Amino acid sequence: MDIRTESEILRNDDGTLSVEIEPERNSGSGDGDGAEVAPGPERATLHPGEGGYDEALAQWDLQQNPDRGAAVSTASGRDEAMSVVHEVANDDEHDPDEVVEQAVEGLDDPEASAEALRHVLVGGQPSVEGFSAEVAEAEGGDPIPSHEMTKIIGEVLNEIDT
Repeated sequence: MDIRTESEILRNDDGTLSVEIEPERNSGSGDGDGAEVAPGPERATLHPGEGGYDEALAQWDLQQNPDRGAAVSTASGRDEAMSVVHEVANDDEHDPDEVVEQAVEGLDDPEASAEALRHVLVGGQPSVEGFSAEVAEAEGGDPIPSHEMTKIIGEVLNEIDT
């Protein structure tokens, strides 16, 4: 599946992303150039953990503020990002939206944390997996599965940006 990065990516409330994809080429009937393009754009829904999701989430985040520039991670921003992700991942007793909101409110430097999380997303799947292992080492517990980690990062970024 080829995602059309120039088109708008939509983030759904459940963390999935709706992306426009390149239309499939159908083999021709033999009386033309040999290939026909399916009419109109097609959309697909990507779930956390699926191929292309991390890249699409990074692209969605960039679309929210196209003037932002490249993500830069600082040590303090990364430390706070690890803490907030761990807090959100391990609170099963409260409403998930409230947990994210309260965790973000507790950040000393939300923008630095957001930059660190964006930096993780830009690295794709290997970066998300490495960040998950780093969170587990720093905060305790088991690594968060990458599809959950990516969803949490998206939720935290969305809260910081609102």
